[in-house]
Amino acid sequence: MDPVFLLWHVRAPDSADEDELLIGVYGTEEEAKAAIDRLQDKPGFVGALDGFQIHPYELNRDHWTEGFITTD
Repeated sequence: MDPVFLLWHVRAPDSADEDELLIGVYGTEEEAKAAIDRLQDKPGFVGALDGFQIHPYELNRDHWTEGFITTD
């Protein structure tokens, strides 16, 4: 099965104040890039174009398989 493409915008990826926004899910990488073109001049994205990330994502597959722990 072909992957879909998740478009994220991540602000301050190296700090504790990281902010991740899932912009959308697209059928092709080109459609995700077109979304960046539509958003790049919008408030919050202007001046932060390096925060856009496109990630391929396979459907019908477990993506988090290691479990998790919580800390206080």
